[in-house]
Amino acid sequence: MTDRITIIPQPITPAQGRVTRSQGAPQSERGTFDQLLQNKINQGQVKFSKHATDRMNSRGIHFNTDQMQRLETALSQVNAKGGKDSLVMLDNTALVVSVKNETVVTVVDKEQLKNNVFTNIDSAVFA
Repeated sequence: MTDRITIIPQPITPAQGRVTRSQGAPQSERGTFDQLLQNKINQGQVKFSKHATDRMNSRGIHFNTDQMQRLETALSQVNAKGGKDSLVMLDNTALVVSVKNETVVTVVDKEQLKNNVFTNIDSAVFA
């Protein structure tokens, strides 16, 4: 009996099913540098949960660029003060926001504000 280990050389071949840059999806599907950069920049922006998006769509609530900027500024202020879940009053709309995740959890318009109780918030800001 020998203690020899025999290694049989094997040719190196590309793995099956892997996509290389020259083969893969067309350039339009992979994304351009500008698109990738914009996605990275937008990561700091406020996101909306599915529930909040559904509420906005069903109630016809839309925010313009100025309102979104005010919302982001309000979140920055709450974050600086250590808030975690905040009620943000934006014009005639109330938004419950997870500050840590920068995500709007729910949206309530002016008609729904009456007799509504907001729980599980630690701060409120008027934007």
